[in-house]
Amino acid sequence: MVKLLPTLKPALLAGLMALPAAASAHFLLEYTVDTMIDRPGDVPVKLVFWHPFENGHVMDLARPLEFFMIHRGERTDLLDTLEPVAFQGSGNTGAAFRGSVPVRRSGDYILVTVPEPYFEETEDVYIQQITKAFLNRGTMPTDWMDPVGLPVEIVPLNKPYNVIAGSTFTGRVLANGAPVAGAEIEIEYMAAEPDMDSSRASAPVTTPPPGGAVVAISDVNGYFTFGVPRAGYWGFAALGAGPVVEHEGKELSQDAVLWIRAWDLE
Repeated sequence: MVKLLPTLKPALLAGLMALPAAASAHFLLEYTVDTMIDRPGDVPVKLVFWHPFENGHVMDLARPLEFFMIHRGERTDLLDTLEPVAFQGSGNTGAAFRGSVPVRRSGDYILVTVPEPYFEETEDVYIQQITKAFLNRGTMPTDWMDPVGLPVEIVPLNKPYNVIAGSTFTGRVLANGAPVAGAEIEIEYMAAEPDMDSSRASAPVTTPPPGGAVVAISDVNGYFTFGVPRAGYWGFAALGAGPVVEHEGKELSQDAVLWIRAWDLE
């Protein structure tokens, strides 16, 4: 599923592209109410496999293979914090998880989820979205720019928890540490955010644009850039960019997902 485009120029590829794609994008969420944490404590997080732009269908999420955090270069397993919950979208209820992140010292906390592959019957393929999100305490940057060493991941080149709305965000797609050229990156706005207490979706604050999914393509060195138009959570999914392409005899789309938080200037 990875498209190799060796002749493309980075300057031409950087930015937003409108390519034909499905209107509904699957996105694994690692949702916290805040990304900037003021006080030490356990931060609630919700794992939901969903269509958050249009508050669409909720997919059943199996218990992840891995759920952990990276803080100051050290990995802490968080799998035991996960408890199954039912998440209510606009049209259905799906299996999801609630967990917690122990935020104590100042610095960055990279959240990582490696899910079980999900079988998408309508496409007859498996989907595995290896997902990263970010928290920070004390406005002290420590880890956000470092690769985690996942089979496939997006490494941010802008601090991902306080992007300014109206500015740009740049990421780099890596598979086994090597840049992925010509990767298709779907871009999703979390127009409907989960309610942590009720485990329901909030009402969407906007609707998806016409023309299907918002898409960018990575350049020959794996970089892409997107102009962030409004505040809120934005997700980026590099589709099929991972090295594993088959699961249980069927095609596997091993995707890298990254979430950022954008803010308006007051």
